Amino acid sequence: MYERIDHVEIVVRDLEKSMDFYRTVLDFSFVERVGMDEHGKIEEFAYLELGDTLLELLSVEDPAEGPEDDWWIGYRMMAVEVDDMDSVLDELPEEVDVIWGPRDMGGFKRAEIEDPNGLPIELREWKE
Repeated sequence: MYERIDHVEIVVRDLEKSMDFYRTVLDFSFVERVGMDEHGKIEEFAYLELGDTLLELLSVEDPAEGPEDDWWIGYRMMAVEVDDMDSVLDELPEEVDVIWGPRDMGGFKRAEIEDPNGLPIELREWKE
């Protein structure tokens, strides 16, 4: 009955900067950008794609800051599978910091980075 996650929405501070990050750092491909004609909270949005995963970046009027505690109830982070953790971390742009890891967790390696909005992104390399 249920097929897959269709997309994940992220409210961003700066649509251009966020699109650039997801495209250049995480290799997402641009799909579509839509400006909103009607007056409302959403100003415009863009779809980016990685594999069969869609990411919807929302530019909204006066976005609010998130909770101060990392352990609030709700979605915590997105995870992106990588094929070689060491190579990925070596090739990160200078302005992207690794905020946690990399650590060997037994069946996988894990590290975390942040997007331009301060949202955590897990990088995961599965072991065979």
